[in-house]
Amino acid sequence: MTRVNLLPWREIRRRELDRRVLFIGIGAWLLMGLAVLQGHLYMTSKIEHQNNRNGYLKQEIAKVEESIKEINAIRKRKADLIARMDVIQQLQRDRTQIVHVFDDLVRKLPKGVYLTGLRKQGKGMTLTGFAQSNARISSLMRNLDSSEWFANPNLDVINVSRKDGSPVSKFTLRVTQEIKRSPEEEDDQQKVAGAA
Repeated sequence: MTRVNLLPWREIRRRELDRRVLFIGIGAWLLMGLAVLQGHLYMTSKIEHQNNRNGYLKQEIAKVEESIKEINAIRKRKADLIARMDVIQQLQRDRTQIVHVFDDLVRKLPKGVYLTGLRKQGKGMTLTGFAQSNARISSLMRNLDSSEWFANPNLDVINVSRKDGSPVSKFTLRVTQEIKRSPEEEDDQQKVAGAA
C-alpha cells in the first residue's frame, strides 16, 4: 500500500523557514545593534579622553604663558636696572669730568680772552666772550684743539666793536667735549655691555 501524506507539509516547512529567517534576522539585527552600540561607546570614550587631554594641555599652556609673562617682567626689570646702572655710572664719570673740563678750559684760555657765557648741550659746548684781538681767538682755538678734553673747535661768529675806546672782538665758539675714561671704567663698561 502506498502511503500518502495528507498533512500540509509544504506549509509547515515554509513556516519553519520563515521562523528561521526571522530568528536569523533578529539575531543579525541584535548583533548589528550591539556592534553600533560598541562603536558608539568606543568613540565616546575616545572623544572624552581627547577632551581630557585637550583640557590638560590648555592648563599647561596657561601655566607656561604665566611663566613667560614673569620672564618678560624679569627681563624688563633687568633692562631697567641696567639702564639705571648706566645712568649712575655716567653720572659718576661726569662728576669728575666737569671739574677736569673747567680746569682745562681755564688753563687753555690765553691772556686777553674773556668768556661771558658757556652753554652745554650733550657733548657740545658753546663759548661766548670777548678777545683783545682775532689772534687771541685763534690761539684759544689752537689750545682747545690740542687739549685732551676738547675737540673740533669751530668759530661761529666774530664781531669787532669798540669797548672803552679800544677794539674788541666778540666771538661765539663751538667745541666738542671729549669723554675720557680710565681703564677701570672701560672694563666696567664692557662688563655691563656683556651682561645685557
